[in-house]
Amino acid sequence: MSDAALEALAADAYVYGSPIVRGLSMVGTFVERGMGGGLPPTPFNRFVHAREPATPRTELPSANSDTLYSFAQLDLSGGPVLLHVPDSRGSYFVLQFVDAWTNNFAYLGRRSTGTAEQAWLITPPHWHGTASEDVQVIVSPTTVATIVGRYVCDGPADLPRVLDLQRRLTLAPLEPGGVYAGLPEADPGVPAELRFLERLRLWMAAFPPAEPDLAYQQRFAPLGLLDTGTSPYLGPEPGWVAALAKGLAAGEERVEAVTGPAEDRPAGEWAVSLHLFDYNLDHFGPGTVASRDWRTADRRAAYLTRAAAARTGLWGNHAYEATYATTHDDAGGRPLTGARSYTLRLDSPPPVDAFWSVTVYDLPGRRLTENPIGRYSIGDRTPGLAYGKDGSVTLVLQHERPTDPVETANWLPTPAGEFRPIVRMYQPRAAVLDGSYRLPPLEPR
Repeated sequence: MSDAALEALAADAYVYGSPIVRGLSMVGTFVERGMGGGLPPTPFNRFVHAREPATPRTELPSANSDTLYSFAQLDLSGGPVLLHVPDSRGSYFVLQFVDAWTNNFAYLGRRSTGTAEQAWLITPPHWHGTASEDVQVIVSPTTVATIVGRYVCDGPADLPRVLDLQRRLTLAPLEPGGVYAGLPEADPGVPAELRFLERLRLWMAAFPPAEPDLAYQQRFAPLGLLDTGTSPYLGPEPGWVAALAKGLAAGEERVEAVTGPAEDRPAGEWAVSLHLFDYNLDHFGPGTVASRDWRTADRRAAYLTRAAAARTGLWGNHAYEATYATTHDDAGGRPLTGARSYTLRLDSPPPVDAFWSVTVYDLPGRRLTENPIGRYSIGDRTPGLAYGKDGSVTLVLQHERPTDPVETANWLPTPAGEFRPIVRMYQPRAAVLDGSYRLPPLEPR
């Protein structure tokens, strides 16, 4: 195969494989090193809980501060696990299940299964056992998967309630004593330029995708991705390494190109990610919507969408659970920066059945930043939020504290430099999902 053909194939492999590499690398981080913001290293099949909403100490990009996170990395190679979900008494929560390929394959919670106490058995693929009558079953498409829990927290006074729910959210093996495989580890002798491919090779084999994707993977044989046993990337020929590295860089550029704003987008328009997570075409467990409206029609196109989602919103929800909107510039088309002040006037607040919020993140890290009032999001649950007589609400986004008391009540502090806002709408209504509700642009002042 010519160098040009190798480069093109490696670029396709990056688009196809970057989600599993990103996702399982994050799984490994949770298990081996932990995350910032009070999330210590935690073994498989055990929950780790944030004890406060996301802050600048939280390392997860674009983390939300509306809810307290609960994470569990599942290893089902040793058998199924039992999940106990406590009664939240009507309060919003969601437990989102994500497989190794970043497919959202099940949701439990207020929207999907209600808020009463629940018991579930989570099984590996092709499990042939029998569950007891008092539990419901979720089949994981891969033996390693992730549970992302989000429990709404309405400020410090509400924190004890949420911490108690987290304490009673538990996992236990169906049959103790199982042997667990964990994540295969890459050979340390593989050169840095090819470690992505080595991880992809190992994890593709350990966590097979759906049958149609297995067929697609066959085209990557010339890259060594289907090799078993000893790594093909040990002691490789320099020209081969150069071609593969160049192709991987091209694939990364392809993904980056689709994560930015469209060139023909009107100034200040919000990009609403209604279908960013519709790449799951094969696995529809409890709480998922399997209709055509929520599935990408073209499987090849779904690979690029999946890569973009893993790049910008790893482990994000389908829009029917929570809809996210973001913008990169103001009404005049200028990049958003803390050097300016902006208003966001909502003539009518977002139509939701749970709640909505606005959060800002610095760039390029997409992290929360410190501010003098410790406010990292603003929305319908913000104490003292000032509404107009007509029901509208005008939010003020700027770095410095406003002098007007009403503006201070509606102030969302921004980073000093460039930033990106995200509007989150939990349990969005039809007007959000059909696109008829539109957010206005940020107006510079």
